[in-house]
Amino acid sequence: MTPRAITIRPAEPRDAQAISAMSRDFIESGLGWKYDAARVLRAMRDKETLAVVACEGGKGQGKGAVSGAVAGFAIMEFGDERAHLVLLAVRPSHRRLGIGQRLLDWLLESARVAGMASIHLELRAGNDAARRFYRSGEGKKEGALRMLRVLRNPGPVPYTWRPPKTEAPE
Repeated sequence: MTPRAITIRPAEPRDAQAISAMSRDFIESGLGWKYDAARVLRAMRDKETLAVVACEGGKGQGKGAVSGAVAGFAIMEFGDERAHLVLLAVRPSHRRLGIGQRLLDWLLESARVAGMASIHLELRAGNDAARRFYRSGEGKKEGALRMLRVLRNPGPVPYTWRPPKTEAPE
């Protein structure tokens, strides 16, 4: 699998089951499963939440649709001035290909456009791989488990947020 064969796009209802299974298996393992398909669907429908997926290339039905398997996903909630990265996961078979960074970049740009001042996230204490991933960016770390990325000075939102256009495979 090459990074070019992966398309990042907004999540659709048909992705909810794959997202929830990945959350259960790669994020919530040992914690109790909170993000089942119904909860993921509710998040997708929430106008203050953005869910994106990384899909293996391949055109689906309809104009510009990508139907490949979900290789990764991310969900971010937007507040008045701060966003919260709720979940981000990439299948083990697709890690270290830049997919997680592309998902994160999409969310960071969306947060900037939405006028967010910062992004917050939490990690499990023993998730060293995730800690390295987030520390490789420009984030300011707070404590052992909480991380923060400042996007702008707090204040009025400069303009209205719109989701970025869907990437097309090259």
